[in-house]
Amino acid sequence: MTIKIHLAIYLSLLVAVNAYEIWPHPKQMKMNDTFLSIDPKNFTIHSKTNGDCQVLNRAIERYLDRMFIQDCSLVNEQFRGRYLSNKTENFKKMTNYSGQMTTLLILVHDKCETMPNTKMNEAYTVKIDKDHSVIESKSVWGALRGLETFSQMFRHVGKNQFSINTGQIDDEPRFAFRGVMLDSSRHFLPLHAIYETLDAMEMNKFNVFHWHIVDDQSFPFVSTTFPELSKKGSYRSNFIYTPEDVQKVLRYANDRGIRVIPEFDSPGHTESWGKGQPNLLTQCYDGKGKPIPNSYGPINPVLNSTYEFIQKLFHEIAERFPDQYMHLGGDEVDFGCWKSNPILQEFMKINQFGDDYAKLESYYITKLIDIVQNLNRSYIVWQEVFDNEVKIRPETVVHVWKNSALWQMEMKNVTKAGYQALLSSCWYLNYISYGNDWYKYYQCDPQNFNGTIQEQNLVTGGEACLWGEFIDASNLISRTWPRACAVAERLWSPKSFKDPKKAKTRFHGQRCRMQILGLKVEPIEGPDFCYCDDAI
Repeated sequence: MTIKIHLAIYLSLLVAVNAYEIWPHPKQMKMNDTFLSIDPKNFTIHSKTNGDCQVLNRAIERYLDRMFIQDCSLVNEQFRGRYLSNKTENFKKMTNYSGQMTTLLILVHDKCETMPNTKMNEAYTVKIDKDHSVIESKSVWGALRGLETFSQMFRHVGKNQFSINTGQIDDEPRFAFRGVMLDSSRHFLPLHAIYETLDAMEMNKFNVFHWHIVDDQSFPFVSTTFPELSKKGSYRSNFIYTPEDVQKVLRYANDRGIRVIPEFDSPGHTESWGKGQPNLLTQCYDGKGKPIPNSYGPINPVLNSTYEFIQKLFHEIAERFPDQYMHLGGDEVDFGCWKSNPILQEFMKINQFGDDYAKLESYYITKLIDIVQNLNRSYIVWQEVFDNEVKIRPETVVHVWKNSALWQMEMKNVTKAGYQALLSSCWYLNYISYGNDWYKYYQCDPQNFNGTIQEQNLVTGGEACLWGEFIDASNLISRTWPRACAVAERLWSPKSFKDPKKAKTRFHGQRCRMQILGLKVEPIEGPDFCYCDDAI
């Protein structure tokens, strides 16, 4: 179900938060001491767009529905003006008071797009002036990011009293790919947990939801082409994502300017696939050359039936997930079972692969890539595909995740070879440690490696990863947030914003905003409090 969440703007914090301390920090910001008052009962948002723009219309309704709240007991309740009284403050006595804001105009110049994409323009300008307040952008996606910034600019100055400083913000993201990955295989994640994650992503201007939807442990994706995959591969009959469920997630993400990239990792991490698809996995053999009962390894890469199955499954995936990209996985392929199988041994000899089973992996991945490209889709792979010298195409995006202490060398090697790169090595949020661990996430920069300008420009961004061995819906939000906020600012804001001590006050303020939105984010900065701690 869709959660209803509300925003109380800049509440009483232990550490004072200024009215224009935005997270993630904008590219350019010039704010004035003068301010406008806002009466929530006399405030509207209008839009001027090039044609119909339902994505923006729904966003305006969403933000108006949560933009003014003063009582923490109202968190997660429907909010309208009925909670507000007619009492207002006499701002006119203040010398820096410039009047009342009654209208915000959102101006979108280009034709309204209906689906976020790889080339989405997220730049925007917010101008707050006594005569004319506007969010201006070329695309609807920039308008959505501007709306989030605008919602963070308010100050709650007293009962039924709000103010906003005048000034201008010019903003755009540093990286085009700013993702969060969820693993719904190790522990099934109900839709409400995914929705909450998407809400939190919107607040922090993430734009890619990487859905690691299946793995060894379970296959919750309901395939209409191969229904036995989920019937036999899911944990339980109700721990599944039906076509309708997938469509709901896509719509929810789409409305927030978030792309959804599915990952169906293979040839490894496919134990659950074999439960519903006979003869797909490789039979393992013992040292005497006898098959080991109920022992299977990665997908069998030498059978024609394997690729007939893969072609049909990925055709369905392409129909269900409209984004240009798929994540093909390719990580942690255990060659042990392949090496034990006499059929695969013979195949290696015939094809003169010697004892290099990475060549057998390359054989599989090459065929998989051909299938995906015939579906007019682009793809991302984990770094092992590159490391094992699989023959990949120039347009391949390599996802770097290993060697948290040595990832710079990997990024250098990938980009030197001419491939686009994504970074996750230093952003595995499922690993926790005592203390202010967000500092290390904040200081990790995807371009901080010894590369040429051309090589660094091949870094398209990165993503925070939440692997699900010890994460389910009960702790997903608290484990992820506000730690992922540090990743959000690193991927959005200028490179110069790299000192966590300078960001500390804004980080705390963002944590409290998210708590007011009804998200059970954890304390992470040591002893402190948020205004609504007593409402948790």
